[in-house]
Amino acid sequence: MLQPAQTTDPTQTPDIPGGYRVAVLVPCYNEEATIADVVKAFRAALPHASVHVYDNNSNDRTAEVARTAGAHVRGEAHQGKGHVVRRMFADVEADIYVLVDGDATYDAPSARRMIARLIEERLDMVVASRIDQEEAAYRRGHRAGNRLLTGFVATVFGRSFTDMLSGYRAFSRRFVKSFPMLSGGFEIETELTVHALELGLPVAEIPTPYYARPKGSASKLHTYRDGMRILWTIARLYKSERPMQFFAIIAGVLALAAIVLAVPIFITFVQQGVVPRLPTAVLSTGLMLLAFLSLTCGLVLGTVTRGRREMKVLAYMAQRALDYDRERD
Repeated sequence: MLQPAQTTDPTQTPDIPGGYRVAVLVPCYNEEATIADVVKAFRAALPHASVHVYDNNSNDRTAEVARTAGAHVRGEAHQGKGHVVRRMFADVEADIYVLVDGDATYDAPSARRMIARLIEERLDMVVASRIDQEEAAYRRGHRAGNRLLTGFVATVFGRSFTDMLSGYRAFSRRFVKSFPMLSGGFEIETELTVHALELGLPVAEIPTPYYARPKGSASKLHTYRDGMRILWTIARLYKSERPMQFFAIIAGVLALAAIVLAVPIFITFVQQGVVPRLPTAVLSTGLMLLAFLSLTCGLVLGTVTRGRREMKVLAYMAQRALDYDRERD
């Protein structure tokens, strides 16, 4: 379940137990201007970690610069952040994973706090809640959209995070290797969040500094287009994870429309003994049949979803848990 965010000093970098294999995963697309700084910052913050940069068809020198900075560089041909993260989760073997964007906006030293909390509280995911350090760091449109989507997810799936779209997260191996990823683009953060909430996995959120992009670096986000894609992802996940509620709403709307159309016809029939508007009566009957059909779909898919959820839990439980009792160096 979700743990409350800590209010510790974001500049603190606590010691973390030694012996764990830590992998820093950096999906990149045209980040030549920033990737070297990101790799160097995380190598300094996590000296024993391996830094993996996956280049997503960049048309600049991102891969070359990352390799020169000391990262393990690979490529992913399918365009989209979701495809890159799926490949990284499948390829890289580690005990603890840190996922971060390659735009140099996230605070590398905070990774130590994220990992420390992951281990100390035996969590599966820790999300970095962004605290912008300057006005240009977090555009108002993105902030408003994040709040809207976070609130929507909280309404649909219950408890949620304060920064659902943060691209800076730490995971246990058990989470990474059992996560059935389907998204192909920037909606991947939504899918990660909903998966954790749906299965009731132990997760937490900590505040971290968030900086503006350096000069010469351009954001790939499109506020309205990506926002609509994320909303569509939430609707799709709502249908697949809450089918009874989803189809019950559709059934209710259809049934209400059928009743509104049928009431005048029924009153006329009672008063005069005739049905003056036969096409309307047929339409009302059809809408009510569709309402019952939608409700039936919800009942059937609810049973299927329960089975899918059980399989996800079994896949999660089948993965080796982190050795939380390992002695600290």
